[in-house]
Amino acid sequence: MHPAFSIILFTTLSGLGYGLAAVLGLGLLDASTLSAKLAHAGALAMIAGGLLSSTLHLGNPQRAWRALSQWRSSWLSREGVMAIATFVPLTVSAWFAVIEGRYLPAAGLIGAVMCSITVYCTAMIYASLRSIQAWNSGLTPLCYLLFAAAGGFLLASVAGYSSSAGGTICAAIAIVFVMAAWVAKYQWWQRLRTLAPLSTPESATGLGNIGHVRLFERPHVNENYLTREMGFKVARKHALKLSELAILVGGLAPIALLLAAIFAGGAVALPAAALAALFYALGLVVERWLFFAEARHAVMNYYGG
Repeated sequence: MHPAFSIILFTTLSGLGYGLAAVLGLGLLDASTLSAKLAHAGALAMIAGGLLSSTLHLGNPQRAWRALSQWRSSWLSREGVMAIATFVPLTVSAWFAVIEGRYLPAAGLIGAVMCSITVYCTAMIYASLRSIQAWNSGLTPLCYLLFAAAGGFLLASVAGYSSSAGGTICAAIAIVFVMAAWVAKYQWWQRLRTLAPLSTPESATGLGNIGHVRLFERPHVNENYLTREMGFKVARKHALKLSELAILVGGLAPIALLLAAIFAGGAVALPAAALAALFYALGLVVERWLFFAEARHAVMNYYGG
């Protein structure tokens, strides 16, 4: 699949935003501190920025609102409805933190649950597609949820260390989620690279009972939407190197930096946590690029893909 920059930005930003908002909803940080107030504002900004970027790849972005009408059958619609609904408790929680300087448990916990549901709906947009075998797995929503949680606790640790309240506990939990996220992603990659294709040229054409099917001529001489969007290829050796880079930058480096923040403390804690969050975000961008680049759509059976 073609890795559209707008979708990579959307899934990365919104995942980090929902993760941070969910962690803030648990009340682990002191809502009266400036860093907690900025974290609430930052979470809403990342969520809004991610959602807006998701419309950039549409041919007619002004019609994006129509996607909300199919929530009974479409995970895309469910995600849109949940994203809008989740803004209510998040805004209420942010208001009490920023304006009144206190934590509101009801709004915070409801917001945390709704953030998790929204991230799950986002993941199911891809996991529900049987035409893309790589995505059609329970590991896809698991990875999305774990990456969102890891990013949320990482960002919360930065806010906690900057105010000297709650940073250590958030950093410790972040280490657990970062490890779990990359272990799940490694399993996702292992499954992808050992898949036996369910859809083949034989099954796509219905001629498998005759024998082996080979492409005599492509359906289209010129490039078209399908070949551009569905026919993107990345060499296996490059994909392996990029996945290793993602684990190193987005997994091992943040864990090492968080351990330094926890055990060194003092003046080291805040910059170490900030660097951990930055490295994690970079690794996550690489992971999301590979998520699309390595996926193969069944329609490419008709193009010799």
